[in-house]
Amino acid sequence: MNGTAVLQARGLGRKYGRRWALRDCTLDLPAGHVVGLVGPNGAGKTTLLKLAAGWLAPSSGGISVLGGSPAGGPAQLAKIGFVAQDTPVYPGLTVADHLRLGARLNPGWDAALARERIARLDLDPAHRAGKLSGGQRAQLALTLGLAKRPRLLLLDEPVAALDPLARREFLQTLMEAVAELDLSVVLSSHLVSDLERTCDHLIVLVDSRLQVAGEVDDLLATHHRLTGPRRDPGRLPAGQDVVSAHHTDRQSTIIVRTDTPILDPA
Repeated sequence: MNGTAVLQARGLGRKYGRRWALRDCTLDLPAGHVVGLVGPNGAGKTTLLKLAAGWLAPSSGGISVLGGSPAGGPAQLAKIGFVAQDTPVYPGLTVADHLRLGARLNPGWDAALARERIARLDLDPAHRAGKLSGGQRAQLALTLGLAKRPRLLLLDEPVAALDPLARREFLQTLMEAVAELDLSVVLSSHLVSDLERTCDHLIVLVDSRLQVAGEVDDLLATHHRLTGPRRDPGRLPAGQDVVSAHHTDRQSTIIVRTDTPILDPA
Protein backbone atom coordinates (compact mmCIF):
# COMPACT_ATOMS: atom_id res chain seq x y z
CA MET A 1 0.00 0.00 0.00
CA ASN A 2 1.03 3.63 -0.54
CA GLY A 3 2.82 4.93 2.55
CA THR A 4 1.80 8.58 2.05
CA ALA A 5 -1.67 8.18 3.56
CA VAL A 6 -2.18 8.13 7.31
CA LEU A 7 -4.52 5.13 6.93
CA GLN A 8 -5.32 2.87 3.99
CA ALA A 9 -7.64 -0.12 3.89
CA ARG A 10 -8.24 -2.52 1.02
CA GLY A 11 -11.14 -4.97 1.27
CA LEU A 12 -10.74 -4.83 5.05
CA GLY A 13 -13.00 -7.08 7.11
CA ARG A 14 -13.29 -8.48 10.60
CA LYS A 15 -15.48 -11.41 11.52
CA TYR A 16 -16.63 -12.68 14.91
CA GLY A 17 -17.75 -16.26 14.42
CA ARG A 18 -20.19 -16.06 11.52
CA ARG A 19 -20.96 -12.37 11.97
CA TRP A 20 -19.13 -9.67 10.05
CA ALA A 21 -18.47 -6.63 12.25
CA LEU A 22 -16.81 -4.90 9.29
CA ARG A 23 -16.57 -6.07 5.70
CA ASP A 24 -15.15 -5.02 2.34
CA CYS A 25 -13.90 -1.65 3.62
CA THR A 26 -11.67 0.23 1.17
CA LEU A 27 -10.60 3.79 2.01
CA ASP A 28 -7.69 6.26 2.02
CA LEU A 29 -7.25 8.91 4.71
CA PRO A 30 -4.76 11.70 3.97
CA ALA A 31 -2.59 12.99 6.80
CA GLY A 32 -3.32 16.19 8.67
CA HIS A 33 -7.10 15.83 8.86
CA VAL A 34 -9.63 15.49 11.66
CA VAL A 35 -11.75 12.61 10.41
CA GLY A 36 -15.23 11.98 11.72
CA LEU A 37 -16.22 8.31 11.82
CA VAL A 38 -20.00 8.09 12.11
CA GLY A 39 -22.70 5.48 12.03
CA PRO A 40 -25.31 3.87 14.28
CA ASN A 41 -24.31 1.65 17.18
CA GLY A 42 -23.04 -1.68 15.87
CA ALA A 43 -22.07 -0.25 12.47
CA GLY A 44 -18.40 -1.28 12.82
CA LYS A 45 -16.81 1.95 14.07
CA THR A 46 -15.04 0.45 17.10
CA THR A 47 -13.90 -2.54 15.04
CA LEU A 48 -12.30 -0.26 12.43
CA LEU A 49 -10.52 1.76 15.12
CA LYS A 50 -9.22 -1.37 16.87
CA LEU A 51 -7.94 -2.71 13.54
CA ALA A 52 -6.17 0.62 12.96
CA ALA A 53 -4.67 0.53 16.46
CA GLY A 54 -3.40 -3.04 16.05
CA TRP A 55 -5.72 -4.42 18.74
CA LEU A 56 -7.40 -6.72 16.22
CA ALA A 57 -6.15 -8.61 13.19
CA PRO A 58 -8.15 -8.51 9.93
CA SER A 59 -10.23 -11.52 8.89
CA SER A 60 -9.94 -10.36 5.26
CA GLY A 61 -8.17 -7.66 3.29
CA GLY A 62 -5.47 -5.45 4.72
CA ILE A 63 -4.81 -2.18 6.52
CA SER A 64 -1.79 0.13 6.58
CA VAL A 65 -1.35 2.90 9.15
CA LEU A 66 1.39 5.50 8.74
CA GLY A 67 3.00 3.33 6.10
CA GLY A 68 3.21 0.15 8.17
CA SER A 69 1.27 -2.65 9.78
CA PRO A 70 -0.67 -1.35 12.82
CA ALA A 71 0.84 -4.03 15.07
CA GLY A 72 4.25 -3.90 13.40
CA GLY A 73 6.27 -3.59 16.61
CA PRO A 74 6.97 -1.05 19.40
CA ALA A 75 8.12 1.70 17.04
CA GLN A 76 4.92 1.44 15.01
CA LEU A 77 2.67 1.27 18.09
CA ALA A 78 4.34 4.40 19.45
CA LYS A 79 3.02 6.37 16.46
CA ILE A 80 -0.62 5.63 17.32
CA GLY A 81 -2.61 6.96 20.25
CA PHE A 82 -5.89 5.34 21.23
CA VAL A 83 -8.57 6.57 23.62
CA ALA A 84 -11.05 3.75 24.03
CA GLN A 85 -14.79 4.03 24.55
CA ASP A 86 -15.85 5.39 27.97
CA THR A 87 -12.44 7.13 28.31
CA PRO A 88 -10.96 4.45 30.58
CA VAL A 89 -8.80 5.49 33.52
CA TYR A 90 -7.88 3.69 36.73
CA PRO A 91 -10.26 4.84 39.53
CA GLY A 92 -7.82 4.01 42.34
CA LEU A 93 -4.89 5.93 40.85
CA THR A 94 -4.34 9.65 41.21
CA VAL A 95 -3.93 12.02 38.29
CA ALA A 96 -0.19 12.12 39.04
CA ASP A 97 -0.07 8.30 39.10
CA HIS A 98 -1.55 8.25 35.58
CA LEU A 99 1.14 10.61 34.32
CA ARG A 100 3.90 8.52 35.89
CA LEU A 101 2.42 5.37 34.36
CA GLY A 102 2.21 7.06 30.97
CA ALA A 103 5.87 8.04 31.20
CA ARG A 104 6.93 4.47 31.98
CA LEU A 105 4.90 2.90 29.17
CA ASN A 106 5.63 5.36 26.35
CA PRO A 107 9.20 6.04 25.18
CA GLY A 108 8.21 9.29 23.47
CA TRP A 109 6.32 10.63 26.51
CA ASP A 110 6.15 14.44 26.70
CA ALA A 111 6.08 15.11 30.45
CA ALA A 112 6.00 18.89 30.00
CA LEU A 113 2.94 18.69 27.75
CA ALA A 114 1.15 16.41 30.23
CA ARG A 115 1.89 18.69 33.20
CA GLU A 116 0.87 21.81 31.28
CA ARG A 117 -2.46 20.28 30.19
CA ILE A 118 -3.26 19.08 33.71
CA ALA A 119 -2.56 22.58 35.06
CA ARG A 120 -4.58 24.27 32.30
CA LEU A 121 -7.52 21.95 33.04
CA ASP A 122 -7.22 22.74 36.76
CA LEU A 123 -6.97 19.06 37.68
CA ASP A 124 -5.48 18.38 41.12
CA PRO A 125 -2.63 15.85 40.62
CA ALA A 126 -3.44 14.33 44.03
CA HIS A 127 -7.08 13.52 43.17
CA ARG A 128 -7.96 9.92 42.41
CA ALA A 129 -9.47 9.37 38.98
CA GLY A 130 -12.52 7.72 40.51
CA LYS A 131 -13.41 11.01 42.21
CA LEU A 132 -13.27 13.07 39.00
CA SER A 133 -16.33 14.09 36.98
CA GLY A 134 -17.04 12.42 33.66
CA GLY A 135 -15.67 15.43 31.79
CA GLN A 136 -12.50 15.47 33.89
CA ARG A 137 -11.91 11.75 33.33
CA ALA A 138 -12.33 12.30 29.59
CA GLN A 139 -9.82 15.15 29.69
CA LEU A 140 -7.36 12.99 31.65
CA ALA A 141 -7.67 10.19 29.09
CA LEU A 142 -7.14 12.69 26.26
CA THR A 143 -4.07 14.07 28.03
CA LEU A 144 -2.59 10.57 28.24
CA GLY A 145 -3.23 10.04 24.53
CA LEU A 146 -1.70 13.38 23.54
CA ALA A 147 1.37 13.17 25.81
CA LYS A 148 2.34 9.95 24.06
CA ARG A 149 3.02 12.31 21.10
CA PRO A 150 1.46 10.05 18.45
CA ARG A 151 1.23 10.95 14.79
CA LEU A 152 -2.29 9.50 14.63
CA LEU A 153 -4.81 9.77 17.48
CA LEU A 154 -7.83 7.44 17.47
CA LEU A 155 -10.80 8.38 19.68
CA ASP A 156 -13.67 5.91 20.12
CA GLU A 157 -16.82 7.87 21.06
CA PRO A 158 -15.00 9.77 23.82
CA VAL A 159 -17.86 12.19 24.51
CA ALA A 160 -20.83 9.81 24.30
CA ALA A 161 -21.45 9.75 28.05
CA LEU A 162 -20.76 13.45 28.72
CA ASP A 163 -23.23 16.26 29.28
CA PRO A 164 -23.41 18.97 26.58
CA LEU A 165 -21.05 21.40 28.36
CA ALA A 166 -18.39 18.76 29.02
CA ARG A 167 -18.76 17.51 25.45
CA ARG A 168 -18.19 21.00 24.05
CA GLU A 169 -15.18 21.60 26.31
CA PHE A 170 -13.63 18.26 25.34
CA LEU A 171 -13.98 18.91 21.61
CA GLN A 172 -12.64 22.44 22.01
CA THR A 173 -9.50 21.27 23.81
CA LEU A 174 -9.07 18.51 21.24
CA MET A 175 -9.08 21.05 18.40
CA GLU A 176 -6.57 23.23 20.27
CA ALA A 177 -4.28 20.22 20.65
CA VAL A 178 -4.62 19.32 16.97
CA ALA A 179 -3.52 22.83 16.01
CA GLU A 180 -0.62 22.83 18.46
CA LEU A 181 0.72 19.32 17.79
CA ASP A 182 -0.01 18.86 14.06
CA LEU A 183 -1.91 15.61 14.62
CA SER A 184 -4.03 13.43 12.39
CA VAL A 185 -7.19 12.39 14.24
CA VAL A 186 -9.99 9.88 13.71
CA LEU A 187 -12.92 10.62 16.02
CA SER A 188 -15.91 8.26 16.10
CA SER A 189 -19.45 9.08 17.18
CA HIS A 190 -23.00 7.99 16.48
CA LEU A 191 -24.04 11.66 16.77
CA VAL A 192 -23.20 13.74 13.70
CA SER A 193 -23.79 16.91 15.75
CA ASP A 194 -20.67 16.07 17.82
CA LEU A 195 -18.53 16.25 14.70
CA GLU A 196 -19.97 18.96 12.50
CA ARG A 197 -17.75 21.73 13.92
CA THR A 198 -14.57 19.69 14.35
CA CYS A 199 -14.12 17.41 11.34
CA ASP A 200 -13.09 18.20 7.78
CA HIS A 201 -13.26 14.61 6.52
CA LEU A 202 -16.07 12.10 7.05
CA ILE A 203 -16.48 8.31 7.02
CA VAL A 204 -19.96 6.79 7.31
CA LEU A 205 -20.43 3.14 8.25
CA VAL A 206 -23.83 1.43 8.15
CA ASP A 207 -24.49 -2.28 8.68
CA SER A 208 -20.75 -3.07 8.85
CA ARG A 209 -20.05 -1.52 5.45
CA LEU A 210 -18.49 1.71 4.29
CA GLN A 211 -21.17 3.91 2.74
CA VAL A 212 -19.51 7.31 2.33
CA ALA A 213 -15.98 8.70 2.67
CA GLY A 214 -14.51 12.03 1.66
CA GLU A 215 -13.97 15.72 2.41
CA VAL A 216 -16.96 17.21 4.23
CA ASP A 217 -17.35 20.09 1.76
CA ASP A 218 -17.31 17.70 -1.20
CA LEU A 219 -19.82 15.37 0.42
CA LEU A 220 -22.20 18.22 1.22
CA ALA A 221 -22.01 19.36 -2.40
CA THR A 222 -22.70 15.92 -3.90
CA HIS A 223 -25.14 14.30 -1.42
CA HIS A 224 -28.78 15.29 -1.14
CA ARG A 225 -31.81 14.18 0.88
CA LEU A 226 -35.06 13.74 -1.03
CA THR A 227 -38.26 13.55 1.00
CA GLY A 228 -41.69 13.13 -0.51
CA PRO A 229 -44.49 10.67 -1.34
CA ARG A 230 -43.48 7.02 -1.13
CA ARG A 231 -41.62 5.89 -4.24
CA ASP A 232 -39.36 3.21 -5.63
CA PRO A 233 -35.71 4.43 -5.49
CA GLY A 234 -35.13 2.59 -8.76
CA ARG A 235 -37.30 5.18 -10.53
CA LEU A 236 -34.86 8.02 -9.83
CA PRO A 237 -33.07 9.49 -12.86
CA ALA A 238 -29.81 7.97 -14.07
CA GLY A 239 -26.78 9.41 -12.31
CA GLN A 240 -28.44 9.59 -8.89
CA ASP A 241 -26.74 6.89 -6.82
CA VAL A 242 -28.93 5.86 -3.88
CA VAL A 243 -26.91 5.78 -0.66
CA SER A 244 -29.83 4.93 1.64
CA ALA A 245 -33.62 4.82 1.55
CA HIS A 246 -36.17 4.79 4.37
CA HIS A 247 -39.91 4.43 3.87
CA THR A 248 -43.10 4.84 5.88
CA ASP A 249 -46.54 3.92 4.58
CA ARG A 250 -46.81 7.24 2.76
CA GLN A 251 -43.37 8.85 2.66
CA SER A 252 -39.87 8.06 1.39
CA THR A 253 -36.62 9.66 2.52
CA ILE A 254 -33.76 8.92 0.14
CA ILE A 255 -30.11 10.00 0.30
CA VAL A 256 -28.61 10.25 -3.19
CA ARG A 257 -25.12 10.96 -4.47
CA THR A 258 -24.79 12.90 -7.72
CA ASP A 259 -22.44 15.39 -9.37
CA THR A 260 -25.23 16.86 -11.48
CA PRO A 261 -28.22 19.06 -10.52
CA ILE A 262 -30.98 17.20 -8.73
CA LEU A 263 -33.86 16.09 -10.91
CA ASP A 264 -36.73 14.86 -8.73
CA PRO A 265 -39.70 13.89 -10.88
CA ALA A 266 -42.99 13.16 -9.21
